[in-house]
Amino acid sequence: MNKQERVTFVINTLKELYPTIPIPLDHKDPYTLLIAVLLSAQCTDVRVNQITPLLFAKADNPYDMVKLSVDEIKEIIRPCGLSPMKSKGIYGLSQILIEKHNGQVPQSFEALEELPAVGHKTASVVMSQAFGVPAFPVDTHIHRLMYRWNLTNGKNVVQTEKDAKRIFPEELWNELHLQIIWYGREYSPARGWDLEKDIITKTIGRKSILDDYFKK
Repeated sequence: MNKQERVTFVINTLKELYPTIPIPLDHKDPYTLLIAVLLSAQCTDVRVNQITPLLFAKADNPYDMVKLSVDEIKEIIRPCGLSPMKSKGIYGLSQILIEKHNGQVPQSFEALEELPAVGHKTASVVMSQAFGVPAFPVDTHIHRLMYRWNLTNGKNVVQTEKDAKRIFPEELWNELHLQIIWYGREYSPARGWDLEKDIITKTIGRKSILDDYFKK
């Protein structure tokens, strides 16, 4: 298959497997999504979904969040890891949302990335999932799979995002990044990987990856 055929194969296979796509992080509005995505750094979505109800019971908007102390936030979110940095980020961004954005989550990459503890990936998730703006947030699953599928050289997530945006149609970005995440978890994990179940890698995988797999 040439590259375009491989891209089409990926799109069609994912569409078949995931005709409807659940959003992995539980939330009810842009603010709760922003907090959940921030908490998900180096933490599983399952764990985040266990912790956010406890936090949002006390504060599910920036006005209530700043009534909590950084230490109170830190205590609740501790199981998500990196709690000193994340608690300061949550408190700090809530303050800025009140002061600069009337308590609303801004709808631009630039404004989001100015918020404490909000990087490009977090901003991309919020823009795509809360506001429907085309974005292609690259997490570890997408980074791994794009490399396995020989669709990027995989040097870093910045390059992987550029390659994904170049090869996939923009109108599919918001669906595709979620479909690839679910596929990575279910069929093409980093550990305990069974190539027989991983139809996409088995069909179009990078030769060196397949060779390494069969050596083991």
